[in-house]
Amino acid sequence: MVFMLQKTLIYAIPLLIVALAGTFAERSGIINIALDGIMIFGSFIGALTVYLLQKNDLLTDHPQLIFLLAMLAATVAGALFSLLLSFSAIKLRGDQTIGGTALNLLAPAVALFFIKVFFMQDKLVMPKDIGYVILNPGMGPAASVLFDKAYISTYIAIILFVVLSIWMYKTKTGLRLRSCGEHPQAADSVGINVHRMRYLGTTISGALGGLGGYIYIATTAGGTCEGTVAGMGFLAIAIMIFGNWKPLTIALGSLLFGFLKCLSVIYTQLDLNGDGVFSLAQLGLPMYFYNLIPYVTVLIVLAFTSKNSRAPKAEGIPYDKGQR
Repeated sequence: MVFMLQKTLIYAIPLLIVALAGTFAERSGIINIALDGIMIFGSFIGALTVYLLQKNDLLTDHPQLIFLLAMLAATVAGALFSLLLSFSAIKLRGDQTIGGTALNLLAPAVALFFIKVFFMQDKLVMPKDIGYVILNPGMGPAASVLFDKAYISTYIAIILFVVLSIWMYKTKTGLRLRSCGEHPQAADSVGINVHRMRYLGTTISGALGGLGGYIYIATTAGGTCEGTVAGMGFLAIAIMIFGNWKPLTIALGSLLFGFLKCLSVIYTQLDLNGDGVFSLAQLGLPMYFYNLIPYVTVLIVLAFTSKNSRAPKAEGIPYDKGQR
């Protein structure tokens, strides 16, 4: 059971932070369908940071510091990359779905181009293991889920999720940001700069998306950047919709889909009733079947819950101050 919960948490954390990323953009009024591309770009910059530091023997005695620097680089890269979306959506008033789709196509192309040109290979593999863990401090089986073989990114992501969720709902700036996604004309009438709030929401979204992308490849992909995140960005968007753009339900959705996502990895090691028999492995179903489960589940869940979902009213609508 502890093993299953540990693996579920590893897959749930990137979904958690990226689903929150989408919430920030859409609560400000910008549809961020580019989350998959932002994750890819952030993962590439994070992997490149680790590669260069380790290749040049910098900070080799401080692996967790390297990990933190890579997370920071991925966060900054995601924020900068998202400016392409916010500029086209806010300044140029372009179609946000098309702009996001363009970024989803651009990110893997850029990552794979630089990997091919500068490293002469099809993927960027970080030279050393980046699976930094914090050992269980002897607090029992329950505590081992969070403390035994846990990545430092898990703690950072959970703290960020809680702090930013509180910030969005309990601060004046958070209220202003959300008002721009609901009724920007009313927000503008009381002196709120709608364009600035939307830039802020999209930039935070990009930063969290880039961070989530690096966390994904560092914790689940063996530190390998291949210009893809296996559709995790789109899955995070589905979780955001399933969670009705609210942090608490997004967290629950991330745990659910995190478990389904990790099932394809651990099904051969999963002892359901503790009798030493790996029941799922004995079924003889191919791995691809288990890979399909989270995505099929998303379609089913959204089909039954979409009627109760309520997106921010002004999302996707360019704001023109001259129009009231």
